[in-house]
Amino acid sequence: MRFIVRQRIFSFGDSFTIKDELGNDHFVVKGRVFTLGNKLRIYDMAGQELYYIEQKILRFLPEYNIYQYGQPIAKVKKEFTFLKPRFNITSTLGNFTIHGNFLGMNFSILKNGRHVAEVSKRWFSFSDTYGVDIAEGEDYGFLLALAIVIDQTIHDNNHNNS
Repeated sequence: MRFIVRQRIFSFGDSFTIKDELGNDHFVVKGRVFTLGNKLRIYDMAGQELYYIEQKILRFLPEYNIYQYGQPIAKVKKEFTFLKPRFNITSTLGNFTIHGNFLGMNFSILKNGRHVAEVSKRWFSFSDTYGVDIAEGEDYGFLLALAIVIDQTIHDNNHNNS
């Protein structure tokens, strides 16, 4: 299934609406204002929280935890590299790896060595917009959370981790 993630640039704090390719709303992502580090919550359309994303502060390189129902299910750490972004991902949901170009504008998500999602970011857009193609039968919410964490790590210049 293809999802479109469009960040609202004039919102107070990070706020995303995630729609399918037909324009139907599927998820809402809301960020907390006046906090150290990024803190984002992903909700379904009924308002139930599905995932909580928290940036760990005071780290040399960006590090995020993803929680489901209050339990940690994934940790994403950016690794030190000169050209291509690389991440160390530990998760209770499988072995995830990310492959992308050196600008991080397009990347693939593999689960246990199998391609499960493709992320492509638009170059010329007033607000950050990207498409996420997710294989059927996969956890859409978690893979979208992972894509948001990678985007935050690569493209946010908030430097909250220092």
